[in-house]
Amino acid sequence: MAGKKSWGVLVGEYTSLAFMLPLATFLGYAFGYLLDKAFGTHWIYIPGLLFGIAAGLLQVIRHFLRDTRDE
Repeated sequence: MAGKKSWGVLVGEYTSLAFMLPLATFLGYAFGYLLDKAFGTHWIYIPGLLFGIAAGLLQVIRHFLRDTRDE
């Protein structure tokens, strides 16, 4: 049953995208910050932040690729 998605489903999916990138970025930063506190360093948050940004962008790209393939 391959029909068009309803308006409500589309709104829900794209609203989740609005939160995905900032949340992944924050989680990467927070994980790096906690590792900095645990090890007494002051640089691990940077790779954590970059990893969070990359993970968020990857999920957004996957979502858009899936949507364009379905049409």
